[in-house]
Amino acid sequence: MTTQPSDDLLRRVLRQSKSFACVGVSPNPVRPSHYVARYLRLKGYRVVPVNPGQAGQQMFGATCVADLSEIAGGVDVVDIFRRPEAVPAIVEAALQMQPRPKVIWMQIGVEHPEAAAEAEAAGLIVIQNRCPKIEYQRLFGELRMGGFATGIISSKL
Repeated sequence: MTTQPSDDLLRRVLRQSKSFACVGVSPNPVRPSHYVARYLRLKGYRVVPVNPGQAGQQMFGATCVADLSEIAGGVDVVDIFRRPEAVPAIVEAALQMQPRPKVIWMQIGVEHPEAAAEAEAAGLIVIQNRCPKIEYQRLFGELRMGGFATGIISSKL
């Protein structure tokens, strides 16, 4: 199981993906799920908010849905902002989607080895305990502009 994905894998996922389902997204702008989803939308990704308590509301240019089964046309990445105990049911729902997502991405603090193994066995890429916003900023130079040492050597200024 890939618990520490390589930078190459993260870069590939972020470059090739066009859409994210953000499961557990909050309408509260100070919540990490909100500002991560907002950031992804600003970067040009299609963001589908998933939260049963907000179903029908507009967020990030899309209508919030109650669960993954309501997403028309599928998504590339299922980004999970829920506690680890909720992950197995979310992975199961993702595996039932048509078309199936390519990636299960669990946010910082979220890991579930059994559900990850099930998704990987079904051919999905699994990323655990990482944030796509942070990884995007780290891998594509945005953190460097803020003065953070990212450990990535680049000729970009």
